[in-house]
Amino acid sequence: MPLYLSRFRCTSETWARLIGNPEDRRKAAQSYIQSVGGKLDGFWYAFGTHALEGPPTNVSMAAVALAISGGGALSSFETTVLLTVGATMDVLRKAEQVQYEAPGAPQRASPSRGETAVLGPSER
Repeated sequence: MPLYLSRFRCTSETWARLIGNPEDRRKAAQSYIQSVGGKLDGFWYAFGTHALEGPPTNVSMAAVALAISGGGALSSFETTVLLTVGATMDVLRKAEQVQYEAPGAPQRASPSRGETAVLGPSER
């Protein structure tokens, strides 16, 4: 199951409501994640709020993020897909196949048979 780090910032109005009526939001967050078949692995406050969530799919996490974002209580909501070391190793191997050239980098030698050349603006 993928893991996600969600970072969000409460509005001043939300903080004021929470100060006036302190509420442990872990149960609410847990119910949102469980509603799409996942589990809340943790919930922390750190000069803002961060939660580690485990919905079963990217689509499920996106649904939770949209529902919470549309509620109006948060001024921002960010979600980052977390990759395992194994998945990162797969990504690194795949990245080697990408023929990226940074802007302004010296042009590579002519491509060998079967490769595609990347032409700069002056070469077109």
